[in-house]
Amino acid sequence: MQKKGNLKQFAASLYDSIVVQYMDTLKLAVPSLIYTLQNNLQYVAISNLPAATFQVTYQLKILTTAVFSVLMLRKSLSRLQWLSLVLLFVGVAIVQVEQQQAGGRSPPGGQGMQQNYMVGLVAVVVSCLSSGFAGVYFEKILKGSAASVWLRNVQLGIFGTLLGLLGLWSTEGAAVAERGFFFGYTPLVWGVILNQAFGGLLVAVVVKYADNILKGFATSFSIVVSTVASIYLFDFHLNLLFALGAGLVIGAVYLYSLPKGPLASRSLAGTATEHQGHAAQSKELPSVTTDGFLSKSVLVN
Repeated sequence: MQKKGNLKQFAASLYDSIVVQYMDTLKLAVPSLIYTLQNNLQYVAISNLPAATFQVTYQLKILTTAVFSVLMLRKSLSRLQWLSLVLLFVGVAIVQVEQQQAGGRSPPGGQGMQQNYMVGLVAVVVSCLSSGFAGVYFEKILKGSAASVWLRNVQLGIFGTLLGLLGLWSTEGAAVAERGFFFGYTPLVWGVILNQAFGGLLVAVVVKYADNILKGFATSFSIVVSTVASIYLFDFHLNLLFALGAGLVIGAVYLYSLPKGPLASRSLAGTATEHQGHAAQSKELPSVTTDGFLSKSVLVN
């Protein structure tokens, strides 16, 4: 679309941006590797945690992204945002306490496997850490480059595909050779793939056109939907402690999404630097924030 349907210009642009400027392309290898790792960790986590617990705990990515943004991008957070991060941590901790009191395991609920709670918890925490670092690293690359977000998605996709295929070959190479690459691709699996792909594009649109408050509401709504669905599909038992923890997380997400007011602290790098950074950001990526949501739009699922 950027080349107005001219395939020759499109191919020449890709060749120049990816092959000729290969050093620039190699910069994306790091976040692509982390995103691929993060994707696989999410599958491990959701296989070993109730969906509602996973959805609540995964909001720790907001905390990790905020910390990495302060450390790597010299960003400032308002007092309200710091308060929301504390509430977020407390809410997630309450949910973990509730799960431990419930025995650390959830009923299979038709999933056909017993869940290992600690494996799922470690996977989701590492996934949040990788999400925070990769998201901030990617934002730093975008701000220091004139390349479009779509080109960066192509570069990330190349590395993500290669790394994913390498991981598949090393772990399931024999099975793929025997049964074929698309063995096990049931209609349900295709539905998950399409949902992930559409969700990634939808998140990118939301990040670009919606404000932080709407994104906060969307995240909060997803927690509620996951909880309700888990009750009906997986016999998830909702109690007061879980509701309290989930409520704190939802409130923290909303508070963190609010625009900075008079309580905002001064930038660590100075007011002038902050204005220059926001000006550069508005030209290249108007709405990329430190919520860690962009990662889904640059994944090859």
